[in-house]
Amino acid sequence: MVEKNITKQMELIKRGSVEIIQSDELRRKLERAVKTNTPLVVKAGFDPTAPDIHLGHTVLLRKLKHFQQLGHKVIFLIGDATALVGDPTGQSQARKALTWEEVDRNAKTYERQVSKILDTSGPGLYERKHNSAWFSKSHFGFDQFVELAQRYTVARLLERDDFEKRLGEHKPISFLELFYPLMQGYDSVMLKSDIEIGGSDQKFNMLVGRDLQQAYGQEAQVVLTMPILEGLDGVNKMSKSLGNYIGINESAKDMFGKLMSISDELMYKYYELLTDEDVSQIRSEVAGGRLHPKAAKVNLAKIIVGQYHSKEAADCQAEEFDRAFKDKGFPQDLPVQKIAIEAKHQKIEPEFMSLPLTIALSEHLHLVGSKSEAKRKIQEGAVEVNGERITRIDFELKAGIDENDKPYEYKIRVGKKFARVLLKSN
Repeated sequence: MVEKNITKQMELIKRGSVEIIQSDELRRKLERAVKTNTPLVVKAGFDPTAPDIHLGHTVLLRKLKHFQQLGHKVIFLIGDATALVGDPTGQSQARKALTWEEVDRNAKTYERQVSKILDTSGPGLYERKHNSAWFSKSHFGFDQFVELAQRYTVARLLERDDFEKRLGEHKPISFLELFYPLMQGYDSVMLKSDIEIGGSDQKFNMLVGRDLQQAYGQEAQVVLTMPILEGLDGVNKMSKSLGNYIGINESAKDMFGKLMSISDELMYKYYELLTDEDVSQIRSEVAGGRLHPKAAKVNLAKIIVGQYHSKEAADCQAEEFDRAFKDKGFPQDLPVQKIAIEAKHQKIEPEFMSLPLTIALSEHLHLVGSKSEAKRKIQEGAVEVNGERITRIDFELKAGIDENDKPYEYKIRVGKKFARVLLKSN
């Protein structure tokens, strides 16, 4: 049954998205679907160029899941034919071609993993397709090639930034690479998709799909772009080739450990794109001192590990991580030092108060000789708080209560010097 509340549909569809082309077309499609009680066809393609699905892929899969929750039919398209060609998106040179055997082996791993996210139990909300079905020798002959090729111009293809840059640098572009956007667009023609979902780097290819559908006499699909998920390094797109990925088939221990290694800022993006949590509320709680960043990250890791393993496995790994964290070369018999801090004005509650780390190190803990030395040590990467290296000289220790209703305890290391600290109101 298609969700009848259009506003509710639009809100869920927009969550975490970058761009909708075009929003008014999407609304009209949704209104028609409700009126006729006919689900929309929502497509996302995945080229099996490497085995295993990682969290970067799940950004699209979770958006497909949203459409399922709204009563629409999703098509998980395995691009086994397009994988042979190789997507030129973001490539500064031609890709190495894969063999059918490599693609087929990778595709089989995708099929087994997608059920961890999507409801694959019935044809009403889910269908798996392979684009080799219409790009095979028996279905896509010379006549079909000519028909497709004449519906798009080389000039339009060369408007693509990747191609334009390579031409300017006198780097080769193979005809297969030029043909790739046409192949992806032809997928939309064959599936008669109402909506296509893809990463923001796929925008050009998906727009070709809109053009080709109209050229073949179909209604143009709506294009929904999603953000690119950075990997563990916080800089590059999550990729197996870069080694900065988290695979959904990894062990609970490896998955939990990798998630705990991401930066605090990247944590919020993972919350938004990989969970259903209210990221604005989490930001507010951390900023207000009601939730410690480490506790927020532990919660994120537990949610994601729970999705792909179990709640029990997630809880177990959180306990294991906490034990390992506490024992990480830190003296367990070190006495706790209490630092009394005062609110700047009476309206500030004790749990919202904070103390600059530079002042704590120099004036209260005496781990360094001066505030300027504290800044230098931080900039050198010689300061750790609760096992995390601090590089911001404006970092503050916040008073607050943890998930067990106990005051925050900070374990601070400066080189070979250690301190355990509790902040309290004066």
